[in-house]
Amino acid sequence: MTDHQTASSAYFKSLPQARYEGPDSKNDFAYRYYDKNQVVMGKTMEEHLRLSVCFWHTFCWDGSDVFGAGGFNRPWHQMDDPKAAAKAKREAAFDLFNLLDLPFYSFHDVDVMAPAETAQEHVASLSEAVDHLEELMASSGRKLLWGTANNFSHPRYMAGASTNPNPEIAAFAGLQVREALNATHRLGGANYVLWDGREGYDTILNTNIGQELDQLGKFLALVVEHKHKIGFTGDILIEPKPHEPTKHQCDSTVQTVHSFLQRYGLEGEVRVNIEANHATLAGLSFEHEVDMAFALDIFGSLDLNRGDPQNGWDTDQFPNDMREMTLMMKSILSAGGMKNGGMNFDAKVRRQSIAAEDLAQSHIGAVDLIARALLNAEAMINDGRLDQFKEQRYAGWKDGIGAKMLAGSTNLDEVADFALSSNHAPAPVSGRQEWLENVVTQLVR
Repeated sequence: MTDHQTASSAYFKSLPQARYEGPDSKNDFAYRYYDKNQVVMGKTMEEHLRLSVCFWHTFCWDGSDVFGAGGFNRPWHQMDDPKAAAKAKREAAFDLFNLLDLPFYSFHDVDVMAPAETAQEHVASLSEAVDHLEELMASSGRKLLWGTANNFSHPRYMAGASTNPNPEIAAFAGLQVREALNATHRLGGANYVLWDGREGYDTILNTNIGQELDQLGKFLALVVEHKHKIGFTGDILIEPKPHEPTKHQCDSTVQTVHSFLQRYGLEGEVRVNIEANHATLAGLSFEHEVDMAFALDIFGSLDLNRGDPQNGWDTDQFPNDMREMTLMMKSILSAGGMKNGGMNFDAKVRRQSIAAEDLAQSHIGAVDLIARALLNAEAMINDGRLDQFKEQRYAGWKDGIGAKMLAGSTNLDEVADFALSSNHAPAPVSGRQEWLENVVTQLVR
């Protein structure tokens, strides 16, 4: 699709092609900051950001919530034939991917296929969908950031998937994961994600926590084994979340996931897909989780969204906090940037945003936000004050007793004797938080 073409489907046909027009553009369908070919710190914006549009919130959700029916009435929501509806949804999705001119997309198995109940029906329906996705990818040039299996929406998973008390349900989850991983491999996906939103508990009274952890650990080991069996070279990712829909989930934070991987011998095999809204639900910042993942060497990929600070649940809104996104982006750049991962918009328009243009403009605005955050992060790194301050603050650990402590080449007696040999009491040094925050404010545009 050229820059001057419009989307081909009936649903998006009136919307213009999104393209870069610069900061002064008044066109609501133009990118003001996202110039995919602009080089930033040695790579183009497209290469840095690896932006992805998700299937589930964007095309599957009909606008319903726990208090009322959906009002989006997209064409594929109104079709009586499930197979035709699934096909129309896939085609409309690629029309939007092309309109936005973003390189990647992501999906759950059930997002792209006609509904199925039995295991045999599931395999056949997903296979049909993958055949079509392969054709759409070939004609559009769009790529798959990651695939996954939805092991949480169907009533069979009300008590979990791999952690279910019923091994037959865990086996059905295994079928879904195998087929979704095979599909991801066939479609050239860069990653495979496991977000099983009911792998937790609502009450301890009916939950054997120790056994469920073992079930999850053994299940994940089977997934890793299958990855190697089929020759999938992408990353296996876990997406941390503290709660909702369960009261407590096993993979609540990046550190929790890391401890889990250590316990079950899966270090080096599994990484994390970090979602902004999940981080804040855990009482943490997005940049904290990103920094922690790099520190523990399990960083994989990102889901970009935000929550509402007045709500205590996962609202999955499009990101709009420039400061938050800039600090996250600086963490990414400082650690060397993306590898297999990318930045997926796991976000949905609001229930009252019922028009086709809302789907396009929500993404366009979010893309521009991330592009500006990338430029801000570059400015922070080039400015140097934040990194220089941190370097200086920890300078004492580079030699002497500090270096020995870090290297594990000393003992407690030597450490204590060093303190005794000093002729003065060590004094605290200002952490200068307010000045550092002022520097961030100066550099966030």
